[in-house]
Amino acid sequence: MELFISILSISLMEIALAVDNVIFVSIIMGKLPEEQKPLARRIWMIGGISIRMLLLLGVGWLVQNGNATLFNFLGGDITLKSLIMLFGGLFLMYKTVGEIHDKLEGDEHLTENQDNKKGGTFASIMVQIFLVDLVFSLDSIIAAVGMGRETWVMITA
Repeated sequence: MELFISILSISLMEIALAVDNVIFVSIIMGKLPEEQKPLARRIWMIGGISIRMLLLLGVGWLVQNGNATLFNFLGGDITLKSLIMLFGGLFLMYKTVGEIHDKLEGDEHLTENQDNKKGGTFASIMVQIFLVDLVFSLDSIIAAVGMGRETWVMITA
């Protein structure tokens, strides 16, 4: 019964935390032509699940070694966890400001020589999607580790 409750709790938490991920990914995916969106969704779903499973499998090492001081900066300890949070936060701020700028400016800032693509190549958009997915996966992975005891339970959820 305890395993069932753990799977249910982690699954509900994952659903709640996935909302912001889906919003960001849908904004980025909106830059693709309609005919490429189904392929992008399939790649994102398979890749996202794979990323989360790999993160869960590697999170044991991070839990044990993530608080180890890498170096000191301005009198404070810099750890692997703090670097992950810093770069993840900076990436999300960069993407947010870029998306707001694109929404406010629209296509007016494009010159006649620029391609009228909304956001770049399929590969560049998929890279952006996976980076966003990776950043948003970290919070759910950390929460799952706090809630679950068995790795297979966390992966199942």
